[in-house]
Amino acid sequence: MRRILINTTPQETRIAVMEDNGLAEFLIERNQEKGSVGNIYKGRVGRVLPGMQAAFVEIGLEKAAFLHASDIGSPAALPATVNGNDDELPFEPAPEQGLGRIEQQLSPGQEILVQVTKDPLGMKGARITTHISLPGRFLVFMPNTRHVAVSRKIEDEKERERLKELVRELAQEDEGFIIRTACEGRNKKDIQSDVRFLTKLWGRIRKRLESAATPEMIHEDLDLVPRTIRDFFNANTEEVVVDQAEEYRRVVEFVDQFMPRLKRRVVMYDEPEPLLDRHQIERKIRKALEPKIWLNSGGHINIEQTEALTAVDVNTGRYVGKKDLEATVFKINLEAAREVVHQLRLRNVGGIIIIDFIDMEQAANRKKIYDALKEAVKEDKAKTRVLPVSRLGLVEMTRQRTRENLGNVLLSPCPYCAGRGRIKSQPTLAYEILRNIKRESAQLENGARITLHVHPGIANFLYDDANEGLEALEREIDRKVIIKANSELHQEAYRIETGQAPTSSGDV
Repeated sequence: MRRILINTTPQETRIAVMEDNGLAEFLIERNQEKGSVGNIYKGRVGRVLPGMQAAFVEIGLEKAAFLHASDIGSPAALPATVNGNDDELPFEPAPEQGLGRIEQQLSPGQEILVQVTKDPLGMKGARITTHISLPGRFLVFMPNTRHVAVSRKIEDEKERERLKELVRELAQEDEGFIIRTACEGRNKKDIQSDVRFLTKLWGRIRKRLESAATPEMIHEDLDLVPRTIRDFFNANTEEVVVDQAEEYRRVVEFVDQFMPRLKRRVVMYDEPEPLLDRHQIERKIRKALEPKIWLNSGGHINIEQTEALTAVDVNTGRYVGKKDLEATVFKINLEAAREVVHQLRLRNVGGIIIIDFIDMEQAANRKKIYDALKEAVKEDKAKTRVLPVSRLGLVEMTRQRTRENLGNVLLSPCPYCAGRGRIKSQPTLAYEILRNIKRESAQLENGARITLHVHPGIANFLYDDANEGLEALEREIDRKVIIKANSELHQEAYRIETGQAPTSSGDV
């Protein structure tokens, strides 16, 4: 069973989605940093890049948004994504949809209607599409298409056909829909209500578009709380617990409008102990920010994220097994497979992921690990692709990335190591300084004194461990080097002064 915990303060909203008493997802939205996924904008095309088959579009955000040719639609085109979450799609959209090259479709200064599918990430602007999609409780509305699709997670063929027929009966000629998983078992009245709501919403968007400036936001998607209720709250949810009175009333109103039968499961929390503390969420989040995760067996996994990909390493740790090596390795890998998927979902890790399992000799065991991964990702709303385990124990997979991962939201790069995780060692930096002093001295008059400003740790190293090298340098350049320790300097920063302006400094 699922439980949703909603913690609201004037500064931020935090939502913990619990499944089987474990933390499955942690969502956070700060009032000053609200995401833009699902928002619809009237934008203006900036640069068109034929070599990349892409364009940059001004939509009013800090950075220009990125539009690829495959995300440009026509009245007959299928959507490339659904508000950044295409796990509902039973098909793969074809690249560029046969609509021609981007320079034949767009030109600088052209005004277009677009929707954000991915928030800005790092140095990248938002990803956008012209395939507009409006999610409801049971359906996703796709204006200007004639396609009806069913979520892959609805597996019963009779139910799939029943829902398709109902939606086709209710849809107009230029209206397309995706039938969401939550629609399974619903009657015509429920579906008709969703169709009516979504078509009215699209009508309001079109009307506002007529008078909107460029660039301007035409439609703002739901904020985090109602969006989470819409996407996660269903018959399998035991309760939704809210710890703030105003937010509780808002949730009750939303649930009463769209899922009144579940209204009694919304609970107001008013105990003195903080809601997330009671369920040990804070402790679980701290663990989710650590690179090492211990497994129940005694093994562990290490997760290292880079700009290009995420590497996951599986290790035996303290577990030594009871039978033979293959059985020991298989048990750890099997537990790790489930935990890796859980951690990727909890941390919201996206992009390319490489998992280095412990080597297994038997092909049957590698197949079981692959099957375990495939089974585990079924609960993940983000679209995921998993390739079979290689002979080297490697698994390549991708996970859809629509927003910043948990580490980027809650942490910032270390100002000391500039996010590298390591800094130059004292010998490396000391010898670099000596080389730079020799280089600078060649441009000075004979006898001129040199003053070196460094961090106290580097000063001590130069006086003690590198003292012979320093004295040899002074004899070679025929100058005295005065060392002054400055505790306010970064360990990698230094200044070389020669009586004029500083002539050299460290990297930081």
